Amino acid sequence: MSEAALPRRSSSFLAVFGPGLVVMLADTDVGSVITAGQSGVQWGYRLLLLQLVLIPILYVVQELTVRLGVFTGRGHGELIRDSFGPRWAWLSAAGLAVATSGALLTEFSGVAGVGELFGVPRRVTLPLAAIALLAVVLTGSYRRVERAAIIIGLFELAFFGVAWAAHPDLGSMAAQMLDLPVRNPAYIYLVAANIGAVIMPWMVFYQQSAIADKRLRPEHFAAARWDTAIGAVITQLVMAAILIAAAATIGTHDAGSSLTTIGDLSHALTPFLGAGMGRVVFGAGVLGAGLVAAIVASLALAWGLGEVAGYRRSLAYHPLEARWFYAVYALAVVGGTLLVGLVPDLVSLNLGVQVMNALLLPLVLGFLVLLAIRHLPAAHRLRGPYLWLVGTVVILTCALGVWGGIGGLLQ
Repeated sequence: MSEAALPRRSSSFLAVFGPGLVVMLADTDVGSVITAGQSGVQWGYRLLLLQLVLIPILYVVQELTVRLGVFTGRGHGELIRDSFGPRWAWLSAAGLAVATSGALLTEFSGVAGVGELFGVPRRVTLPLAAIALLAVVLTGSYRRVERAAIIIGLFELAFFGVAWAAHPDLGSMAAQMLDLPVRNPAYIYLVAANIGAVIMPWMVFYQQSAIADKRLRPEHFAAARWDTAIGAVITQLVMAAILIAAAATIGTHDAGSSLTTIGDLSHALTPFLGAGMGRVVFGAGVLGAGLVAAIVASLALAWGLGEVAGYRRSLAYHPLEARWFYAVYALAVVGGTLLVGLVPDLVSLNLGVQVMNALLLPLVLGFLVLLAIRHLPAAHRLRGPYLWLVGTVVILTCALGVWGGIGGLLQ
């Protein structure tokens, strides 16, 4: 059995723990940080309730990837190919490639922005980031990559300190959370952006492939669900913390302003949080968010294309044994850093990237639900009341994301 296989005591929670937390830490990526910050600046706490409502929705979606990965042992792209044929599989892979490209632009722009906060030019930070990300993955071990991603991603917990230091007004928070201007197209556009910032195509591909690569089996199902649930709560509380910090500071003193870069957000926050420590804490959170998301999105693309094209795809292989898998990962990382290095203002595309994710939801979630109906064993297949619940959640989420995205683009 390969190094990626679990040890004999794999029935314990700690042995199973990992894929859910990693993908959820990656979910709070640089684009999500800016989206949550922009939400707090422009609308105060009026989008805070949405962050909490998205916790069960996020769990429902990613729990389906857990079921499929555990009970089929196959990745998302491979199941689509086997069920619906290569054309639909390549269409799904194309959507994955578009979403991954958009994600990598925001991640590396965020990393460059953090460097510039401390006077380090992007020609230094971007190559260092690329080298670090290549070194993390070129080990031929899923477990090492997972551990490194968790350690990097835990820097996001710094945002809880940022929210605490912002001293939010609890009375204003309670009042604004229930004041929802749903007839305002600008508000609905940010609703769509937040949905797209939480449910992303590469998350579905990554978690299902990671579970297959980690050799999780039916006896690990309960622990894997807890892993996903804990991750869903943490990532949305981080999003809420960013929104609260922005609403309590910039949203109170300069409501309605527009922040489109990490530099803008940091410069606006640090006068209220302290120019020194506030910048360090904020920078650590963004750096952790950007790097772990870059790892997850790039691996998702490498796994997804491999599942559709049929090349070897596992971190259990060394680079020379799975050349295409590691080549796709390396090209995604290097290509992202080069593009951000040559075109400096790509972060301004952030909200558009998140809305694009929302517009891709019908394709992504449609395949996910159909696979859960067709490929799961009878005891765990979507059916009865839970099928209706999942179907309702998926339809409403897709409809709101698409409606908000199109409505915002047309205004």
